[in-house]
Amino acid sequence: MKIPELRFGNNVARVPIVQGGMGVGISLSRLAGAVAKAGGVGVISGVEIGFSWPTYATDKLRANREALMWHIQRAKEIALGGLVGVNIMVAVNDYEEMVAAAVAAQADIIFSGAGLPLSLPALVAGSGTCIAPIVSSARAAVLVTKQWLNKYARLPDMIVVEGPLAGGHLGFSREQLADTSGRYSLETILTEVLAALRQLLGERAAAVPVVAGGGLYTGFDIARILRLGASGVQMSTRFVATEECDAPDEFKAAYIAAKPEDVVIIDSPVGMPGRAIRSAFLAEVARGERMPDTCVTNCLKPCVPSQVPYCIASALINSAQGQMHDGFAFCGSEVHRIREITTVPALMAELTMELERA
Repeated sequence: MKIPELRFGNNVARVPIVQGGMGVGISLSRLAGAVAKAGGVGVISGVEIGFSWPTYATDKLRANREALMWHIQRAKEIALGGLVGVNIMVAVNDYEEMVAAAVAAQADIIFSGAGLPLSLPALVAGSGTCIAPIVSSARAAVLVTKQWLNKYARLPDMIVVEGPLAGGHLGFSREQLADTSGRYSLETILTEVLAALRQLLGERAAAVPVVAGGGLYTGFDIARILRLGASGVQMSTRFVATEECDAPDEFKAAYIAAKPEDVVIIDSPVGMPGRAIRSAFLAEVARGERMPDTCVTNCLKPCVPSQVPYCIASALINSAQGQMHDGFAFCGSEVHRIREITTVPALMAELTMELERA
């Protein structure tokens, strides 16, 4: 069997795998470049990417922009012609500035979720950068597509559908996450999104590749999603336990040590539930012992420091620096299956071999 390619805009990824963006500092240029070089779409997380930049403390916005552009350029050097994307959350305060920086650095594609990126086409107008909303329902997919089509005469270059088993911030309520009927499963939502796009766009729906992710672990999982009509998959958790991942060893160790009972749903200051690995820090948060004194980074539009249980930017930056006692690790539902560190080429070879067998 020939592995299906993932086509979007004028781009072709020879392996239909998008490596999901993971922040803060988990998927940067080293991981994204390696995935792109191996034939997938490597994705840099733009959230507070300048945390280690020399000017971060004095000019955070500038540091984030400069760091993003540097990492895109570095990833492209590593990728040797492979495709490099950026994940920029709608909820961040410097959203427009970060999109402009990604465009200036010639990112191949911008993925945007944690809110509806309704104005994204205007921000990339005149560039060659593709754009892809991240959604968790057919309703959101239709809303964004209608807005882009009616206001900007532009279709999404790709749509990413994230199911309830994904890691990090989730576009579902706690009640939906606890639902066991299958109503909110990735397979159900993907099928609904594909049907809704066909109803909205007719034959033009074929021009919008839909990529699905959340809880996928093997090439057999990829095959199952492709059979449902997806053009590709998004995978994040498995790429953390690779030598190329930008996360520190302490972060990767938390993945390798995780058991099924260690995976918990938390309330994030972003205003969404999130899936993470149980930790002493999160236990302290639950006891009300981590209330932030002040806002250090001013990173999120919906965040009110006096009303949140902890500063998520500080916690994730600490984790990205290996200080897990003052932070935590987001993860997907299948993190407990990871038991060793591998390499990106070996992981991609394993996934494609399983996909071929499937």
